[in-house]
Amino acid sequence: MDFRAILMGLGFALMWASAFTTTRMIVIAAPPLTALVIRFALSAVVAIALARAMGQHWRLSRGEWRAVIVFGLCQNALYLGLNWIAMQFIEASAAAIIASMMPLLVAFLGWVVYGERLRPIAVAGLIAGVAGVMLIMGVRLRLGLSVPGLLLCLLAMVALTAATLAARGAGGSRNMMMIVGLQMAVGALALLVPAVAMEWGATVDWSPQLVLAFAYTVLAPGIVATWLWFLLVNRIGAVRAATFHFLSPIFGVAIAALLLGERFGASDVIGAMIVAAGILMVQLARIPATAETQPSPGLPSDSRS
Repeated sequence: MDFRAILMGLGFALMWASAFTTTRMIVIAAPPLTALVIRFALSAVVAIALARAMGQHWRLSRGEWRAVIVFGLCQNALYLGLNWIAMQFIEASAAAIIASMMPLLVAFLGWVVYGERLRPIAVAGLIAGVAGVMLIMGVRLRLGLSVPGLLLCLLAMVALTAATLAARGAGGSRNMMMIVGLQMAVGALALLVPAVAMEWGATVDWSPQLVLAFAYTVLAPGIVATWLWFLLVNRIGAVRAATFHFLSPIFGVAIAALLLGERFGASDVIGAMIVAAGILMVQLARIPATAETQPSPGLPSDSRS
């Protein structure tokens, strides 16, 4: 892995983790589903325009349309919809920690459902990851962490895991930016009716912070991080690129503490480092002994909060 790839991976992980903090800023000032519909719509317009400028088209194969629908519904509508609702009641750092468990759950379900072999280091990583999350959440529950918010974040993480497993093998398309844009359009359409039904007439607490947070969420995690991910995967392969997810819990807790003044106690620091180590062990166990010769530009497993 060269220095440029490392910088790209660090940039992607930083933007992905920062999205939880900007989301928290948004949802305490504006109705979450309405804000998310607007974000998806704006991101879809920009991504589709970029795709057309790159010569991509929307004449997709059946597998590509499957990825659009599955990710548009599970990742965008369900995962982000549930997350944005939950983050009205739960801290950004807690949501980031829960979402970072997704690679661990993917590895576990790959073993249970698909019979994939887990190396000893991966098993140790799964145990470490769960232990780290339990340490953080156990302390926070005693300090008043919202149980409904926690449950919504867990459901969101399960939805994202299901999307990731369902879309395996869908990478390699030459229309990836178009697929991303169409997924965002699917997410906007899927959440439009719930947003109108649940949030019609809701007030917005306008402020420069809200505008900046929303603009950043649309541009950085929504588009730039996606583009960085594709570049990184094309450079080093999807499996190696995914190792950078181990930074998400560390970055997520640190950014939330820095910008929102959220809790940054010893249990958070130790737990985040344990979770990060677990994710790294699981991802390293997936890297084949030989170099990946044909990296697949798969979709970023997390996608952004």
